[in-house]
Amino acid sequence: MPGSDLTYRVVIRIFGTLFRLMGYRFDVRGAEHLPESGPGVVAANHIGFLDFTFIGYAARDRRRLVRFMAKRSTFEVPVGKGGRRKMRHIPVDRRAGFRAYRQGLRELDHGQLVGVFPEATISRSWLLKPFKRGAAGLSISRQVPLIPVVVWGGHRIYTVDGHRSLRRRMPITIIVGEALRPAADESIDELSARLHERMESLLDEAIDSYPGTPRDDTDRWWLPHDRGGTAPDPETAAVLDREAVARIGDTFE
Repeated sequence: MPGSDLTYRVVIRIFGTLFRLMGYRFDVRGAEHLPESGPGVVAANHIGFLDFTFIGYAARDRRRLVRFMAKRSTFEVPVGKGGRRKMRHIPVDRRAGFRAYRQGLRELDHGQLVGVFPEATISRSWLLKPFKRGAAGLSISRQVPLIPVVVWGGHRIYTVDGHRSLRRRMPITIIVGEALRPAADESIDELSARLHERMESLLDEAIDSYPGTPRDDTDRWWLPHDRGGTAPDPETAAVLDREAVARIGDTFE
């Protein structure tokens, strides 16, 4: 697949420049848990449209490129349409999901890091939703490390329901946890449950240590309901998700 990494590295430079211009204050912890070489599955929470760029930012010091699995609709946006394919990101069609799964396996066989958002769509509660089985399944199928990652703060820049901001010096926390290794005879559901538990712990750490605070009561939308915020609780968020799908279809979330 010659040449594909050149496009990816150019995109990384572009986003790195934009991040510097905006003065974003990154706090990246645990990047050493990303393997310097060899295959692995990177499983991340999903709170905003730029999550993949922040995870790629965290991987840059390890000189790794993450091939993300993302909904096919994001590959059909005219801007950057060809670039996503050149970077070997993996389009996911929910009606034929196994095709993306096979492509993910091929990337692992080529020694790549495959990025997966196990929640599948952005969490409107900002807390973890139930996980799909793909991340754990890829890890078990090829017996490769499953690396948990959480991002916090990026949703304040660009996320669902019209939330976006050009505010400078926004703090963004990225925590990479120790890799989980599939245990002997461990099922996909068991490994997925372990992953969920580990990522909940990392997300708690990210929220607890985050330096940003709401400017006023109208700015509490980005905090979870149990942290003094006005975000919906997970049950209400699930209802909002279903309403959004009914209203606008299964698009970019």
